[in-house]
Amino acid sequence: MFIHAVPDNRGKKDGYYCSLVESKRKEGKSVHNIKYSFGFISSDRLPYLKAAFNEGEPSEIFENEVRRLEKKSHSTDGSNHSHGKKES
Repeated sequence: MFIHAVPDNRGKKDGYYCSLVESKRKEGKSVHNIKYSFGFISSDRLPYLKAAFNEGEPSEIFENEVRRLEKKSHSTDGSNHSHGKKES
């Protein structure tokens, strides 16, 4: 099971709509079943939720998620975006 987090793009922009999802294979295809919907979760709470439910070492998941969110917030602060293109 894992946490599926969809960014809120309807105005708040500081959180995610989260669900607890079970992943399994059915007839050779990956199938996701939503087990529980948490609703809106603020960005600062998301690392705790992922650490609690995702597989792996909770402290490592938490630290990785905090770094990912920090990187995302720094890249959306109005600075120059290259969108993966190399400048020559």
